[in-house]
Amino acid sequence: MIEEKLSKLEARFNEINIQLSDPLILKDQKQVQVLSKERSRLHPIIELYKEYKKNKKGLEDSEEMLKDSELRDLAEEEISRIKHRQEELNEEIKYALLPKDPNDDRNTIVEIRGGTGGAEANLFASDLFKMYKKFAEIKGWKIEVLDLHETDLGGLKEAIFSIQGKGAYSLLKFESGIHRVQRIPVTESSGRIHTSAVTVAVLPEAEEVDIEIDPEELRIDIFRSTGPGGQSVNTTDSAVRITHIPSGIVVSIQDEKSQHKNKAKALKILRSRLLELKQREAEEERASSRRSQVGRGDRSEKIRTYNFPQSRVTDHRINFSLYKLDAVLNGDLQEIIDKLIIADRAERLAIATEIS
Repeated sequence: MIEEKLSKLEARFNEINIQLSDPLILKDQKQVQVLSKERSRLHPIIELYKEYKKNKKGLEDSEEMLKDSELRDLAEEEISRIKHRQEELNEEIKYALLPKDPNDDRNTIVEIRGGTGGAEANLFASDLFKMYKKFAEIKGWKIEVLDLHETDLGGLKEAIFSIQGKGAYSLLKFESGIHRVQRIPVTESSGRIHTSAVTVAVLPEAEEVDIEIDPEELRIDIFRSTGPGGQSVNTTDSAVRITHIPSGIVVSIQDEKSQHKNKAKALKILRSRLLELKQREAEEERASSRRSQVGRGDRSEKIRTYNFPQSRVTDHRINFSLYKLDAVLNGDLQEIIDKLIIADRAERLAIATEIS
């Protein structure tokens, strides 16, 4: 059954190649873009299928060699190698055929907020902000700060920023949830270890074509920006608060001195929150497949603990610990993310097998 599906995909792939060489189609850039995107999606599957067919033919040839007594040992060795690789290919093909998250190719908006723990939570929010910035730098992604609310001690009550780059959302989407920190706060005189929490939300960045916002459904308030402790940091009314009346979502931005820039940033965040809300509602309607994700998306879920005394980072969703806290906080997140991706694929594959 899988071979039949792969054969159809190969036929479609060849058809796209023919279409992309058609001068008439090449004149239509929109169609070229659609076809190129589909070709790009199919290409890794077709490459796996080509290797699968080559191995299958190699297996048939090697089994034929068994009839020759002089080549039997060589044939048996080759058969063992090919069968092992075919098993690996079967798994890789199953993963490749799983439905792709439509948001994976999007840029992302990350929101970090200090939670329980007061000043210490805000200080750790600042640490996480730096961690994601360094991870983005390692990946060669571009960061745009949309809004920052700093505290007198150098912490962050809130940080909202966009990350633009290939695969940004696909890698960061597992970061949504509650991040706990266990350490001795700088404000603690008795040396006791405290546990504080920070909430992280990772949203797929929405384009204007994704979410149409009716201006009549918005309430826009303009006010004067304030800094740490509430002091005024702007002599003009440039801060913007946008309320989307139907959903009740409120976005306030005061990062820029320009009212127009703050409004543009607020609308950017609002569109992404509305897209997330829309997709979340659609997922809830498909409750049978709701668990096809490794605990991502639920901001109320405790996902990770950063234990400073043990230099340990533990991801609770996959029960995985790393004893290199400093490296992780310095942006070395890839090992944890890779483990989460593998677990997510395994869960989705298990669900797909159950459904079929």
